[in-house]
Amino acid sequence: MPSFIIRRFWPYPLFCIGVLLVCCQSPKGPLSLPAGDPDNGGLLLPGNFEAVVVADSLGRARHLTVNSNGDIYVKLVYNDIMHGSGGTVGLRDADKDGKADIIAYFGNYKDEGGLPAGMAVHGGYLYTSTVKYIFRNKLIAGLLFPDPATDTILIDDDEDLRKHWHTAKPFAFDRHGHIYVPFGAPTDAAQDINTVGPAGIPGGKGLDPAPDLEKHAGIWRFDADKLKQTQQDGYKYATGIRSVLTIDWNPQDDCLYVAMNGMDNFHTRYPQVYSAWQAAVLPSEPLLKVTEHANFGWPYAYYDHMLKKNILQPGYGGDGRSIGRASQFDVPVMGFPGHWAPMDLLFYTGNQFPERYKKGAFIAFHGSTDRSPYPQAGYIVCFVPFENGKLTGDWEVFADGFTGVDTVFNTSDAVYRPMGLAEGPDGSLYISESNKGKIWRVLYKGDRQSFGSTQLAAMEQRKSRTYIKTPDSLKDNLGLGGEMNGLILYNSFCASCHQRDGKGDNNRYPPLAGSDWIAGNKEQLIKIILNGLQGAIKVNGKTYNGIMPAHGGLLDDHAIASIATYINRRFYKEKDLVASAEVAKLRRAASGNNVATMERRKIRNQ
Repeated sequence: MPSFIIRRFWPYPLFCIGVLLVCCQSPKGPLSLPAGDPDNGGLLLPGNFEAVVVADSLGRARHLTVNSNGDIYVKLVYNDIMHGSGGTVGLRDADKDGKADIIAYFGNYKDEGGLPAGMAVHGGYLYTSTVKYIFRNKLIAGLLFPDPATDTILIDDDEDLRKHWHTAKPFAFDRHGHIYVPFGAPTDAAQDINTVGPAGIPGGKGLDPAPDLEKHAGIWRFDADKLKQTQQDGYKYATGIRSVLTIDWNPQDDCLYVAMNGMDNFHTRYPQVYSAWQAAVLPSEPLLKVTEHANFGWPYAYYDHMLKKNILQPGYGGDGRSIGRASQFDVPVMGFPGHWAPMDLLFYTGNQFPERYKKGAFIAFHGSTDRSPYPQAGYIVCFVPFENGKLTGDWEVFADGFTGVDTVFNTSDAVYRPMGLAEGPDGSLYISESNKGKIWRVLYKGDRQSFGSTQLAAMEQRKSRTYIKTPDSLKDNLGLGGEMNGLILYNSFCASCHQRDGKGDNNRYPPLAGSDWIAGNKEQLIKIILNGLQGAIKVNGKTYNGIMPAHGGLLDDHAIASIATYINRRFYKEKDLVASAEVAKLRRAASGNNVATMERRKIRNQ
């Protein structure tokens, strides 16, 4: 059957019933497993697993869910550039060949202040979320589109958009009529958002007590069916949880689990405490078993998966090994390497996969953005084995092949970034990715009883990949500046004069954005950051005569390379990263010139 696309946008109202009745009839006949693609859609999977690409190029896809009849719903980023609208896309495989024959777009609502997260079919409704809201629409038997009449379940009524930085609204349901919703921390390490912004500054101390903990950095419990609830209507279930996009209810032990996104840029923020290597692998992205009144310690503590301990955070006096007040907080189930960015969590309950998969969870890792100067990492779907709610082994690589490259120098190098997970009615596992909107359906075709170590062996070897393994501190150092590191450093050392938008103050300090003095001249940019600048210069036809201080004595080569990388990528859309070696070469040259100058002065004075 040829595929076709229907586009209907309602905010939620306004859509065409006639088109739906004709084109979106429910698939008929018994469910059966389709053939996998010859190359598994590019995925690498354990033995006897296959994958088929359900749909491609949907737009910037986020989370997804599957209805009991096999219809798939995918949440998109609002105002997606590929289709001119965000909202939701519905997919139907009418001829049961594994490919979506009907692709229908609907739900043209905004995601104010951030990226959306959260989608589920529950109790006959399609639940979706934005940064500020959780909605639901009644599903209609036989139709792909749900009823356009929209219920609003939750409203985040905080009008300060700065505090929506980590407050996407993923959610999970328990068996008792509740919905659990994280409210993420609006800062990285509990800094004063009014003075240093959400990302903070190098060496900055955290506020103590942290005011973010009152209404953020925790999980609230609400009534799953009550309309127009605000945070005040909810019950604060757990705290000390920085940022969560992965959340699910484990039916085996009837308990909530989340995977938390840890803090960023330890070396950039605390260069006297952490090396660049430590900052690449720490802090852990921990898997948390969230019980009532649990406290996991953010911002006062973080989890170190190598030491297997909670460690005192440097913003509160920590030195990278001290425990101190961190001992009073709950310990995670396990910890994943730093910055892998867990995006979705799924406890598998189906019968298609081997029995061992019914005793554990799948986690999708979106991949890091701030591991520079080491390779970016993550970009896989892993499996965590459980038995009766307790770990039975180390995490396993379940799905790989998303990056398309052996080494991810910069996040944009990854062809695909795993995002969402969902289970189909026949036990298939669905995976979405966020770069292009590709959807895979993973199937198992082998003998369920004989599945074991032989089938898993090849996936265990994948852990040697640069984007999965723990990097070697020397051999794996790529020597390149990092854009995320540069963002923090730019805002700390440059933005007060050149402004966050790079446009300068239109008086003493020239613009960086669109500057004819800097554009295309990387060496000049590095020299200015290193050595400073005094005297009049003409930029875009206007003369400026401010004083640019030298930063070479304060910042190391990687830090300066990161600032230059951020400026070039942010304001000039350049793709290449600035190398630390380039900075070192110009630093040596400047040092040599200074020595020569001093020698000439000595000779003149003799």
